[in-house]
Amino acid sequence: MALGMDPATYELRFDSGRSCLDLVATTHPTERLDSVDRLRAWLAGAGLVPDRTALPGAGPGWLIAFRELRGNIGQLVRGELEGRSADGALARVNAFAAAAPPSARAIRRPDGSLARVLNGDPGCAALLAAVARDTVDLLTDPAARALLRQCEGDNCPIVYLDTSRGRRRRWCSSEVCGNRERVARHRRRAALARA
Repeated sequence: MALGMDPATYELRFDSGRSCLDLVATTHPTERLDSVDRLRAWLAGAGLVPDRTALPGAGPGWLIAFRELRGNIGQLVRGELEGRSADGALARVNAFAAAAPPSARAIRRPDGSLARVLNGDPGCAALLAAVARDTVDLLTDPAARALLRQCEGDNCPIVYLDTSRGRRRRWCSSEVCGNRERVARHRRRAALARA
C-alpha cells in the first residue's frame, strides 16, 4: 500500500483457505469490517451468500456480532497454534455454531446451468453459525488442523492453511508479505554491498 492511502481502501482478502480464517484476517492491517456494506461484501466474497443477496436484516448489530465471533475465533485458533487452551473462546464459538446455518438450493439459470440460492433471507444467527461451524470443522479435523500456519511476515498476525506443494508456504500472501520480505532482503544485500 502506498503511503498516504486511506486505510478504508484495504481490500477484503479471501486467501487464507477457510471462511473462519478469512474473517479473522479482516482485522489486519486495520479494521476491514467497518460498515454493513463491507460486511455484506465479505459475506458474498467468503461464499456464505450468493453475490447480490439482499440481506434485508443486516445492520449495525450484525457488525457487532461478526466482530465478536471474529475475536473468539482468533483467540481459539491462536491458542491452538500456541498450545494453550482458550476455553472461553471455544464456548462462544460453540454457542454460535449451535444455530442452524442458511440452507441452500440449486435453481436452473436461463442458460441451463445451475446456480446456488438461499432458501429465504438468512438471518445473522444463521450466517454466524456457518462461520462458527467452519471453525469447529477446521479445528477438529486433524488433517486440516495440521495445515494451519502463522504468517512469517513482519508483524503479520494472519493465520492460513498451507495447501502448497511440499507444505512450505511461509506467508499469508506472496504478493503482500512475501513481496515485503523479498524487498527487505534485497535492501539488506544492497546495503552490505555498499558497505
